[in-house]
Amino acid sequence: MPPKISTDQRRARLAVRHHLAAPAASVTDAVAGVVALHATDPATVHLSASARLAGPAVPAVERALYEERSLLRLLGMRRTVFVTDLDTAALVQAACAADILVKQRKLLEQHLAQQGHPENVPEPAAWLKDVEASVEAALRARGSATAQQLSEDEPRLRQQLLMAAGKPYEAIGNVTSRVLFLLAAGGRIARGRPRGGWTSTQYVWQPLDEWVGGGLRAWEPEAARVELARRWLRAYGPAPVSDLRWWTGWTAGQTKKALAALETAEVDLDGSPGVVLADDLEPVPSPPPWVAFLPALDPTPMGWQDRDWFLGPHRAALFDRSGNVGPTIWASGRIVGGWAQRPSGEIAYRLLEEVGSETKAAVEAESAKCAAWFGEVRAVPRFRTPLERELAG
Repeated sequence: MPPKISTDQRRARLAVRHHLAAPAASVTDAVAGVVALHATDPATVHLSASARLAGPAVPAVERALYEERSLLRLLGMRRTVFVTDLDTAALVQAACAADILVKQRKLLEQHLAQQGHPENVPEPAAWLKDVEASVEAALRARGSATAQQLSEDEPRLRQQLLMAAGKPYEAIGNVTSRVLFLLAAGGRIARGRPRGGWTSTQYVWQPLDEWVGGGLRAWEPEAARVELARRWLRAYGPAPVSDLRWWTGWTAGQTKKALAALETAEVDLDGSPGVVLADDLEPVPSPPPWVAFLPALDPTPMGWQDRDWFLGPHRAALFDRSGNVGPTIWASGRIVGGWAQRPSGEIAYRLLEEVGSETKAAVEAESAKCAAWFGEVRAVPRFRTPLERELAG
């Protein structure tokens, strides 16, 4: 019989390893504890770090991203933008982004062949390769550039395609963002400092090997998948194998092969099968009661596909239809409510279950701390969820 690891033990591990029961010593430690911070919404990076540190972390995060450059914003798992430390970034590049690059280049070539007009795009694959090389050369000549500046240097970025044909949101757009996507997925360019504050999505692009001196360490894809699986299991295990496959975006074969190269143990997760690193079977002591306000797309609630053990019956209120989580309130390893920032700056929240007077007092104190994260900044989550919309007013 496989050993049992209870839900309470999984919650204790989450609390300690994700730095929610006690602050991390540094921004880098906070990021490493969850492997990667979601960065599709730029505010999430700063708010997720702040939730894991003793106080608002915007200056520290910006220093790590843009001055020390010990953290990197890059395309990764499931075609999503993340922030990781440089060691993990190299793993993500080889284990995830390389496959995404192949698929997305093929897709863009197909779209160019269908819509690019032969007089403009006679050979889509060769045309795209030449445009990529031209854009990278233009970026190196400038040192850094916005997408607009690069389209001025390389007019072929203005080649138009019809996107989402036949859908309510179909639109005609330039290939600019898709070419830059390919260059980023290939580890050739990186998002540097945004134009504006820490909630801005307007990035200035840099050659990756100049932004991070010498570039990222080169990994063989299979070895990178093994190491990335190990780091995920250390942060999120024990868990069903399907959770690892979902988080990484790997195929079933890639996931199975990565796990086969690790020393793991099968465990019983309150009646469901799971896997854990073989040296991680000893229980983690439960920390004292704790409360946390986590932002939309925080890596903790987005770390597993099977979330019932910490989410309970609150999915409809706190997630959108695509599976993106909104702002959540946690109490000792469970989601117990949600919150939102109103235009006035007020933090409005709602508890979705009874938690007791001591936890209520801790929630009220944490809401004040949450307001301090924002200060004068107003940030609307990129993906709105039902309760967040209602509370925001």
